Amino acid sequence: QVQLVESGGGLVQSGASLTLSCTASGRTFGAYAMGWFRQAPGEERESVATISWSGRNTYYADSVEGRFTISRDNAKKTMSLQMNSLTPEDTAVYSCAAASSGRATLSSYDYPYWGQGTQVTVSS
Repeated sequence: QVQLVESGGGLVQSGASLTLSCTASGRTFGAYAMGWFRQAPGEERESVATISWSGRNTYYADSVEGRFTISRDNAKKTMSLQMNSLTPEDTAVYSCAAASSGRATLSSYDYPYWGQGTQVTVSS
C-alpha cells in the first residue's frame, strides 16, 4: 500500500509559475513509476506528466510539453511538477499517482494509487 499527499496548489494569474509536490509513504517509492494527472470541472481526468522509476524517462501531454517539468527524488520519496506559463486552461484538480510497475505510461489505468488532489486555479 502507498499513501500520496499533494501540496503546492493555489490561485495564480495567467503566465505565472507554480510547483506541485507529492510526498509518498508506505512502500518502496523508488521502484515504481509516478505521474501527475488533472481533472477540470465537467471534464474527464487527463494525464499531465509521468516519470519512470529511475527518473530517466518522462512523458508529457501535448498541452503541457515545454511548459511543465516532472521530476522525482527517490531518496526523499517526493515527486514534483514545475509548471510555467500557466493559462486558465490549466485550471484543474491535480493528483499524483503511483504506478504498479517501474514503467511510466500516460494511462491512468496503470496507476492504482492516488492522492487526494490539490486545486490549481489560473485566472486570466
